[in-house]
Amino acid sequence: MSNKELFAAAVKAAEKSYSNYSHFTVGAALLTKDGKLFAGCNIENASYSLTICAERTAVFKAVSEGYTDFKAIAIAGSGNNDFSKPCSPCGACLQVLSEFCGDDFKILLADGEHSLADFLPKRFNEESMK
Repeated sequence: MSNKELFAAAVKAAEKSYSNYSHFTVGAALLTKDGKLFAGCNIENASYSLTICAERTAVFKAVSEGYTDFKAIAIAGSGNNDFSKPCSPCGACLQVLSEFCGDDFKILLADGEHSLADFLPKRFNEESMK
């Protein structure tokens, strides 16, 4: 799957966003190393702390289906359906991704390809607990 196709899948996932409060839609498309795609969207709640981001929705869907070996994720977010500006993952989503992905894990945004290490160079992981 090309980067363009993966990003298009993230934009499509954003269409399902439940963002009645912020009106900022986010979609994520997570690609496993064996080519399976898991899409997620942000789901808001009146009690904001119960809101979940698109990235974590996609990861949790994949893990609940038995997939933990990931190749890339694309993230598209917008408050006005213009997905041409990058929408960076939040710290919580980066930490969840770091549970399953190495430093070279690919994160695709509207401005191009990045790595997990670009966003989270000194991540807390299993090695940190030893």
